[in-house]
Amino acid sequence: MAPSFDEGNSLFNFVVQDGYGVKGMVDLGLSKVPAPYVQPPKERIDKQNSRMCPLQPIDLSKLDGPEHDHVAEEIARAASTLGFFQVVNHGMPIELLEKLKDTAHSFFGQAPEKKAVYRKGASPSPLVKYGTSFVPEKEKALEWKDYISMTYTDDVEALQQWPQECKEVLLEYLKTSVKMVRKLLEVLMENLGVKPDNSKIDALIGFKMVNMNFYPTCPNPELTVGVGRHSDMGALTVLLQDGIGGLYVKVEDDIENVGKKGEWMEIPPIDGAIVINVGDALQIISNGTYKSAEHRVRTTSTKSRVSIPVFTMPKPSEKIGPLPELVDRDGARFRELVFQDYMNNFFSNAHDGKNSLHFAQVNN
Repeated sequence: MAPSFDEGNSLFNFVVQDGYGVKGMVDLGLSKVPAPYVQPPKERIDKQNSRMCPLQPIDLSKLDGPEHDHVAEEIARAASTLGFFQVVNHGMPIELLEKLKDTAHSFFGQAPEKKAVYRKGASPSPLVKYGTSFVPEKEKALEWKDYISMTYTDDVEALQQWPQECKEVLLEYLKTSVKMVRKLLEVLMENLGVKPDNSKIDALIGFKMVNMNFYPTCPNPELTVGVGRHSDMGALTVLLQDGIGGLYVKVEDDIENVGKKGEWMEIPPIDGAIVINVGDALQIISNGTYKSAEHRVRTTSTKSRVSIPVFTMPKPSEKIGPLPELVDRDGARFRELVFQDYMNNFFSNAHDGKNSLHFAQVNN
C-alpha cells in the first residue's frame, strides 16, 4: 500500500532534508499529488489552450559566411523580442547531446543515498549541490523537480569534485556551450553598435554553472509545475531539453507572426537543437534592448523528463550596468550595481514568482 503524506514535516523531511527528492516520493507509488505540491490556479499551466512557438531554429553554421548578416539579424531579433530562440549546427555533436540525456536519467536513477550525498549542508564539495524545488524552505507550493547543480571554476576542480557519474560529459558540454555563448554575445554586441571585445564578454560570463534537472512523472500534472515562472539572472542560458516538451515562455510584448503580449507559448523540442535564452544581466547591460523573458515548465504523467542547462553570468563581485555607449545614446534605463546584490534580491523574491529586474531599473 502506498504511503500517504500529510502537509507536515514528514514529507518535507523525506523529500528535502533526507534527500529522497520528488523521485523518491514518486517511487513509493503515489496515486495523487500531495497538497504541498498543488499550485494555486493562477500558477498552473493550461496545456490545452497554449500554442507552440512558431519560430524556426537558427543555423549557426552560417555565421561568418555569405549569410552572416542575415543570421546575425535573426539572432538579434529573437533576443530583442521573445528572448528565446533555438539553434542548430551549433558545434555540439548529436552523440554528446544523446549521452547527456542518458547520463541525466542514469544519475537520477541511482539509489537515493548516492544522490543525497550532495544535498545542501552535506555535500563534500562547495561546487556541487543536489536539491529539489527552488527555495523549498520558503515556497508556498513546491516544484515537481529534482536537480543537481555544478559550479565551474576550472577543469581540474571540475574533474576532482563533480560527481564521477557525469563529470566528463558535463564538462565537455559546458566548455562547448561557452564557446557558442561567446560567439552569440559577439553578434549581440555588434547589433548594439558596441565593439565586442573579450573584456566585455568575460565580465558577462565570468561565472558558469551546469545543472541536470529531472522532472518525474506526476499523477496530476494539471495541478503542479516542474518550475514556476521566473527569469534567469545571468547573461545567456544554454538548454538541452529532451523530446517530451514542457518549456513555456511568456510573450512580453506583441510580436508579429509569433504571439500576443501575455501569452504563454511552448518551446517545442527539436531533434539536435539547443535552446538559448536571454538573462537579466544581458537585459541590463543592453539597456533593455534584449529581453529576459519569464518562463516555466509543466509536468507530465507519461514519462519522466530531463533538461540540462548551462548558465553563464557575471561573477558576484562584478559591477553590471548599461554599456556606456548605450547610455550616451539613449540614457540609462537601469542603474549600475554589484551582481552579488542583484543575486541576493533575485533569491529573496524568486520563490514568490517576482521578476527582479525592477530592482535594477532607474526610478523603480
